[in-house]
Amino acid sequence: MSGVFVYLDNSNIFHAAQDLAEERNGDVNARYRLRLHFANLLRLAHADRPLQKALAAGSIPPALSLLWDQLSRTGVEVHLYDRGESGRGEQETPDQWLQLRMLEDALDYADNPGIVALLTGDGAGYNEGRGFHRTLERMRRQSWRVELLSWAHSCNRRMRDWVESNGVFVPLDDYYDAITYTTTPRIGQEPVPARDETELDLLNRPTT
Repeated sequence: MSGVFVYLDNSNIFHAAQDLAEERNGDVNARYRLRLHFANLLRLAHADRPLQKALAAGSIPPALSLLWDQLSRTGVEVHLYDRGESGRGEQETPDQWLQLRMLEDALDYADNPGIVALLTGDGAGYNEGRGFHRTLERMRRQSWRVELLSWAHSCNRRMRDWVESNGVFVPLDDYYDAITYTTTPRIGQEPVPARDETELDLLNRPTT
């Protein structure tokens, strides 16, 4: 069997993490200081199993491009959609690019399916026969093992229920301190210390 194929819907995971940071700290500025620790997030996804491929997509303002450079240096193939760029159609959104790559891998590895580790909470489009949930169903029918990693508060309920019955759901909340860190406040904000990420503990990380 092939190894782990990781697919990261960064915008969904990052914005949901910002919401959680604001909730945990009771401070709206906390969301703007939060960052994802990509190395730990990637390791959480593959859980020290052989990594076959890792892809990430997201829409970002140019000011955050340096964060994506960090992800690229971990060996992840990154596709960026600049929210400020005009002339792109709906077919060029990060979600659809990522779903297309998932389906391509399902075909390319049809004789040797692996483990799909998808990081998103977005279950939109199911009733129309599209979206991440439908893509996971299609891969599962091709004998792929399915793992979904998402923030519990933002994950589509139907998609989570399906994954829990057909694979493994990994709540990112259990690893919050290891997969996020915070920067120092901007000038004029409350002076609170930055927070480094903690060590990632995979002992209780469920796998298929």
